[in-house]
Amino acid sequence: MNAMENKKRILLTGATGYIGKRLLPILLEQGYHVICCVRDVNRFSPPQSLSASITVIKIDLLDSKSLDVIPKDIDGAYYLVHSMSSSDNYKKLELECATNFRTALETTNVKHLIYLSGIVNEDNLSKHLSSRKDVEIELSKGSYNVTTLRAGIIIGSGSASFEIIRDIVEKLPIMITPKWLKTRCQPIGITDVLAFLSKTLFHKETYNQNFDIGGSDILSYKDMLLGFGDKRNLKRSIFIIPVMTPRLSSYWLYFVTSTSYKLATALVSSMKVEVICRDNRLADILNIQPLSYREALDKAFVKIQRNQIASSWKDALISGEMNIEISDFIKVPSFGCFIDKRSKRYNDRTHTIDKIWRIGGKTGWYYATWLWKVRGYIDKLFGGVGLRRGRTNEDTLIAGDSVDFWRVLYSNKEEGRLLLFAEMKLPGEAWLEFKIEKDQLVQTATFRPLGLSGRLYWFSVLPFHGFIFKGMLAKLTA
Repeated sequence: MNAMENKKRILLTGATGYIGKRLLPILLEQGYHVICCVRDVNRFSPPQSLSASITVIKIDLLDSKSLDVIPKDIDGAYYLVHSMSSSDNYKKLELECATNFRTALETTNVKHLIYLSGIVNEDNLSKHLSSRKDVEIELSKGSYNVTTLRAGIIIGSGSASFEIIRDIVEKLPIMITPKWLKTRCQPIGITDVLAFLSKTLFHKETYNQNFDIGGSDILSYKDMLLGFGDKRNLKRSIFIIPVMTPRLSSYWLYFVTSTSYKLATALVSSMKVEVICRDNRLADILNIQPLSYREALDKAFVKIQRNQIASSWKDALISGEMNIEISDFIKVPSFGCFIDKRSKRYNDRTHTIDKIWRIGGKTGWYYATWLWKVRGYIDKLFGGVGLRRGRTNEDTLIAGDSVDFWRVLYSNKEEGRLLLFAEMKLPGEAWLEFKIEKDQLVQTATFRPLGLSGRLYWFSVLPFHGFIFKGMLAKLTA
């Protein structure tokens, strides 16, 4: 029997998500063979060195037949799938996904399923937390052992909570805020979440139970904002007013931070509910000493300063307004499209490619970046993502990453080709491609208009393209 046959096999859903990307290397370190479930294989780019220890399968939890590819000989499984804002009826869809997954698991040899949920200790739950409770109940109906870990606010480099707090504190010296900032919660560091997830697997003392997991501090959201300001040496004043309705609060969060409006609405609804752990039983069982809020912040900033952010919520599709599958858009159309194609000889191939792979985020767009920012503000006003998502890493890009209001569809640095798809609000669809061809950089903007409004839009921005794209190409090839 070879080494591969000796390894326990773990099914990992959400392998391209914020938690899944970070849990995968830990499971591999522990000697498991991991079956990575992805909905879009083009968004999954693990290092080649891991290929012997992973199997990638394509599934869609809403399509029960697609789950037939799940191997029967699995030993454990993780359910790390959440859909907080991608659809208005996500509660119904999440339950359907859980039902399909439970049914599929019951045809396998799986012994233990771990589900990461949210703390749901109050009777009056938000739609988001109520949905997670329903999923927990559904998954627990299976013929296997289930452990549910319930977490509140997760603090780590690239986490939604961390980035939202960072946006608010670093941009607003004076804050006029809604009353939910008085709500208490128990934040937990991402390293502790991963420790709980990995150490719980096959731990029989945890079977068929649910546990709340949290850090060592119980804080209000106001305390968390002020604590973040203290960490950054930023003096901040917060004034809480009772007249901000949930709708106004959602708009406030949407315009100040990098969240989409749907995500902001779901977050505001959840932030009115206290999320405090019932006890620390699991920490004692697994011998884990959870970090404090300040310690979790310290760890997050170490990763940021070293440009070692392993995953970011902004790269999840829920950070945008479109739920796309990369393979549907990776072939750029030409029929019925407007195309702005330019090429220029570069001075140094490596230097040009390095510039391309640093585009967006803090680097900006090399030429007339202020106009890109104006376009971002306009996009935000019309309900789009704007420029605030930035990018996860300064010099690396993989398929699925977000770059301001673009999504990476294809990234091959050796080939010298980067393809971006626009997630801004547009009367049509747009692509931006950079490609090295012989001794030249070819830069192509493609727009497929939707109706008359799309055509009018293209001609209205055409004068700006004339110098923005020309200037950007000149800077990239210099």
